[in-house]
Amino acid sequence: MVKLMAGLTPAKINLFLRVVGHRSDGYHLLDSIFLPISIYDRIRLEIRSSISPAVTLRCDLPELPTDTRNLAFKAAHAFISEFGLRAQVLINLEKSIPIGAGLGGGSSDAGAVLKMMAQLTRIEEDQRLRKIAVGIGADVPFFLNPRASRVGGIGEEIAPLDSIPELPILILVPPIEVSTAKIFAQLKPEDWSGPSPQAFENSSGTELQSMMVNDLASTASKFYPEIGDLLETLKNLGARASAMSGSGGAVFGVFADHEAVAMAAREAVKLAPHAHVIAARTLRES
Repeated sequence: MVKLMAGLTPAKINLFLRVVGHRSDGYHLLDSIFLPISIYDRIRLEIRSSISPAVTLRCDLPELPTDTRNLAFKAAHAFISEFGLRAQVLINLEKSIPIGAGLGGGSSDAGAVLKMMAQLTRIEEDQRLRKIAVGIGADVPFFLNPRASRVGGIGEEIAPLDSIPELPILILVPPIEVSTAKIFAQLKPEDWSGPSPQAFENSSGTELQSMMVNDLASTASKFYPEIGDLLETLKNLGARASAMSGSGGAVFGVFADHEAVAMAAREAVKLAPHAHVIAARTLRES
């Protein structure tokens, strides 16, 4: 018997990302707002009954690993192991979310695979699913149900937010792939800013910019100066506020409306010809 499911899985930005401490195992504790955005990968997943469990991943990007280094592959394998599934799983992955950019593409793919497999196998064990997700990666639990959320812990503490409006954004991605582990390894306690003292405000660019703190940006910019250059480009393009997402290298700017984003995108192609320019918007729910 063959079971099929297909769908889109969104990227995210961190409206802010503040470090509040670290655990004895070395993981940093965060305070962040995660917002899903209108950039998507496409996944088609197929499950076949089989005596010998196996996972096969195919991707339209030849440079992307299709083994245990890929989070979507790891998610399928972990699901099979956790629930003792006797099945062969085939995943077809079409990538549009930039890789290694702090936009959560790999984590989003993993979250989608877990959700699809749970639905196809009619397994309703949310706690065990969250356990699997945390074991794959800190951002994966958010993508089990991607919606605007305040996120704490290492990423497993998720509180949905209802008051976040849609934000028109322009994303600039430099031609680099940032190592999250490298950035966190170089982060010093004096770089931690602690929990955000603000609730979300959207009444003025000044208030928004003061909220959009990313404690990783300074360290990331030291290794990759392109990040700082693109943040300056967004400022010159008239962004109300701008920040780096995740551990980089993608940066994003918030604009007054979608028309302003479209105009800025046209100029960004000229000002930053080596960057990947993406006009998008935040989503309340994916």
